[in-house]
Amino acid sequence: METITIEDDIKVFFVTAEPFPSDVPAAYERLHTLITDDRDRVYFGISHPNEKGKIIYKAAAEELEDGEAEKYGCETFTIKKGNYIFIDIKNHMEDGSSIGNAFQKLLKNPNIDSQGYCLEWYLNYTDPDVRCMVGLK
Repeated sequence: METITIEDDIKVFFVTAEPFPSDVPAAYERLHTLITDDRDRVYFGISHPNEKGKIIYKAAAEELEDGEAEKYGCETFTIKKGNYIFIDIKNHMEDGSSIGNAFQKLLKNPNIDSQGYCLEWYLNYTDPDVRCMVGLK
């Protein structure tokens, strides 16, 4: 595991996958069909348990200009600046359990932020590689 610092908050807009995990690919498709331009933007997966322990998953895209979320009819979320531990996965499509396995390892770290979330970072919509991240206290 390595550590990275996100220097500034990142505002994203998202579509929720329901149910998790089966709707995750479709949630990204729904999100991508809303975006009407071809600019490069970073995509994220944001997940956390709700008060009942059910995983809530947000397929998210970086907001490149103010008002995009409203334009697309989406809710927003702010990825907080700070220190994160991470594991990089090359071509996560080759192994459907690779992301879950990476987060299981990361969540064992005693210094994670208990109020945080699991964060997947994709450099663009078609990127097969992913950085799996969890915030630190």
